[in-house]
Amino acid sequence: MYEKIRKPAVAGQFYDGNKTSLKQTIKGCFLEERGPGSLPEITKGGKNIRGIVVPHAGYIYSGAIAAHSYYHLAKNGFADTFIILGPNHTGMGSGVAVMTEGTWLTPLGEIPINESLSKQLWKGIIDNDENAHLYEHSIEVQLPFLQYIADDRTFDFVPICMAMQDYDTSKEVGNIIADAVKNTNGKVVIIASSDFSHVGFNYMSTPPENMRVDEYAKKQDQLAIERILEIDAEGLINTVHTHSITMCGYGPVAAMLTAAKKLGAHKVELLKYGTSYEVHPGTSCVGYGALSVY
Repeated sequence: MYEKIRKPAVAGQFYDGNKTSLKQTIKGCFLEERGPGSLPEITKGGKNIRGIVVPHAGYIYSGAIAAHSYYHLAKNGFADTFIILGPNHTGMGSGVAVMTEGTWLTPLGEIPINESLSKQLWKGIIDNDENAHLYEHSIEVQLPFLQYIADDRTFDFVPICMAMQDYDTSKEVGNIIADAVKNTNGKVVIIASSDFSHVGFNYMSTPPENMRVDEYAKKQDQLAIERILEIDAEGLINTVHTHSITMCGYGPVAAMLTAAKKLGAHKVELLKYGTSYEVHPGTSCVGYGALSVY
């Protein structure tokens, strides 16, 4: 039987294409000044994590912020299965697309799709469409972090790519996920892959006069983060629209919050906020947030 293998689209661009150097880079993300400061170990912890928010830029920019979410995840038991929600940057494929079979390849090896869970998620507004996933980076860049933490431990995942990010869509996706997770054995964690504000000439979003790009990004992102901390999916989407916040994955975050709340989550913790300006000061800036929902 021919098995579908989704090959990496952004290895060598967003992260190292070589296994040895990729491991070193991820290790550096945990140990660098903006990171958690120590390497992750899988321990039981006391928090029943339902979801995390993780950025998806190049590791040089957002890897250290992402490391906070993954450090927290490892400390609280990791998971058997991850549902990874990411925005659709490429415009390819269906408005909401799950991939239901095969494996995804990274320089650290292959990760299988959880077929039984993914087929439960293929319903309602969620289409089965691998085309949406072919060149999309927002889900792919999360996998090497999971592989690094897991080491020899096995896990699987389900990728869902969202071009449609309105509240009704996000709510339906979240409800479908929650219902499927309730029927699944093993620990499942939902990863919402999103960067926050994109500010500056490159992104056609300019700050007010006399305000630096990173200051404006932080001010905008604080509004979105406040809604996430309240587990307020609808409020997040309304805030993004009302304040023209250029957050690329607000739909995936809203869907994760909807599912997590339905699965009993009642607290959100902001683990770390940072910007690309900290790495490369300039005329453009992207905000990154690491949050945990439990």
